[in-house]
Amino acid sequence: MIKRLPLLVMLILTTSIAYAELPSATDATVKLALSSGNPTVIDLGARTCIPCKKMAPILESLSNEYRGKANVLFIDVWAYKAAAEKFRVQMIPTQIFFDTGGKEMMRHTGFMDKTAILKEMKTLGLK
Repeated sequence: MIKRLPLLVMLILTTSIAYAELPSATDATVKLALSSGNPTVIDLGARTCIPCKKMAPILESLSNEYRGKANVLFIDVWAYKAAAEKFRVQMIPTQIFFDTGGKEMMRHTGFMDKTAILKEMKTLGLK
């Protein structure tokens, strides 16, 4: 049993890394992102929503790939109901795209794949 413990620990760590999710953004995080001079996408959803779960690894990947060039945020609207009201979210997931000046430029409801998100981000100034 003791010989298998390192294998079990490694399996648990690998599993948790594979299903990593962005932390839910706060008002301060959103303000900082929108004033950063970088294009921003905010995905408003819920941890238990099936399309939102499918988007989680995409958002995590984009966040890591474009760190310092674009902001990729997630807000759990069930945990932060005020955010749903502030951004006028009627269905989840909803992605809101902001240009480099922090102005809302586009909104999409439903699952959005990585290619579509990148295409929109590039029209907003992602280099």
